[in-house]
Amino acid sequence: MGAPEMTGRKGPLAGLKVIELAHIMAGPVCGLMLADMGAEVIKVEKVPGGDDSRSFLPPDIDGESAAFMMMNRNKRGIAVDLKHERGKAVLRRLAASADALIENYRLGTMERLGLGYETLRADNPGLIYCEISGFGRSGPYAGRGGFDLIAQGMSGLMSITGEGAGRPPVKVGAPVTDITAGILGALGILAATIERQRTGRGQRVDTSLFEAGIVHTYWQSAIAFATGVSPGPMGSAHPLNAPYQAFETADGWITLGAANQGNWLRLLEVLEAPDLADDPRFTDSAGRMGHLKELETILSRIFRTRPGAQWLKRLDAAGVPAGPVLSVREMQEDPQDARPRDGGRPGAQPARTGQGHRPAAQVLRDPGCGRRRRARLRRAHARRPGRARLRRGRDRGAHRRRRSGRGLIPRRLGINYDHNMSAKASIRLRIARPSRTTKSGGRTKIIIGTVSSAGRRAAFSSAFMTRSLRDSADMMRSD
Repeated sequence: MGAPEMTGRKGPLAGLKVIELAHIMAGPVCGLMLADMGAEVIKVEKVPGGDDSRSFLPPDIDGESAAFMMMNRNKRGIAVDLKHERGKAVLRRLAASADALIENYRLGTMERLGLGYETLRADNPGLIYCEISGFGRSGPYAGRGGFDLIAQGMSGLMSITGEGAGRPPVKVGAPVTDITAGILGALGILAATIERQRTGRGQRVDTSLFEAGIVHTYWQSAIAFATGVSPGPMGSAHPLNAPYQAFETADGWITLGAANQGNWLRLLEVLEAPDLADDPRFTDSAGRMGHLKELETILSRIFRTRPGAQWLKRLDAAGVPAGPVLSVREMQEDPQDARPRDGGRPGAQPARTGQGHRPAAQVLRDPGCGRRRRARLRRAHARRPGRARLRRGRDRGAHRRRRSGRGLIPRRLGINYDHNMSAKASIRLRIARPSRTTKSGGRTKIIIGTVSSAGRRAAFSSAFMTRSLRDSADMMRSD
């Protein structure tokens, strides 16, 4: 492929161009990981309806799904009807100059559309084609659709999550198989990118929610392989070490990680319980695991004698790992989450975002950039400095962009746009002619923005996404 096209972004992946044909979570997480590190990620949404996460309402911010905004920050966007031949031609032009493509449709969907790996790599031998599905592209379940809940159940995760035998199976609260599959996909793309530097050839990357769930069973799978017995749920406890779990205090819960011998002895000093060091049931890790219930009972009785803050202060002073059990809002307001990501080093680049990128919590606090919204943000910033941020450079040009008009999508490109989809939605698209200087046969340059009749542009980080599309029948059923 030719030299990477510079986009003004910074980060380790600046210059990497990725096409994201994915929706909801697993595929978008993959694109999100790459975009946060500086890659140019162009999200291709289906027509009509767009990404299904647009309909995950409530909650919303100014009518836009908070879930959609979270998963698609730092991306650019376009809506294309892939059932239309000219829409397919647009995607092929994008893929011809891309470094990677992400898709999470059911097995065979992309091939039926004429957009499978073999077809696209004929025009772009260096293309890295990442497929994220429910169960992978081979095996007896390859054709099945998959969701996080199903993957958690079939990967064994739900059998080891919960309070114990006789209780209903419990799903991990977060969609861990979706998120992990996206991270595995991003890791595969990066590995394939390094390989392409040596060979000049792209390759296929294949991962699934099912495999992503299995990744989380390392300890439990080791136990099952070694003993022939499947471990069950243990609440917050560890299957191999103790004490390593949550304990109730006088005013709430804390977590404790005194899993090795050194931390165990330091814990006993904090608890002022030296007699437990000589108790033959608890002298080593094997003994503590063998008498876990008795150990839980003894420690729980001690921890309930003081408030959590007192215990945490004492444990921290002794060097014993421990922490509070926070709600999501408490986590977002915790000073550790709000810390600078550059480690305080002079001239250091942000560790998790590229130029103009912001963490999701900041993005959700600044979802729009019209004049009224900016005024509200300024007032919020005056009340709570650091909590609201304005995108000054881009925002000053918003008024000029609002004069661009509506209905600028050329239908001859197979990109369907309906003026009646929303009173808010209007899309501007320009596709430049291929450059004759690129070795790959030409790059498709896309400038996409959204403006509204109310004079607001949906902006999250450096992303420009098509917005406010009404839900309708899916173009195809996804994994």
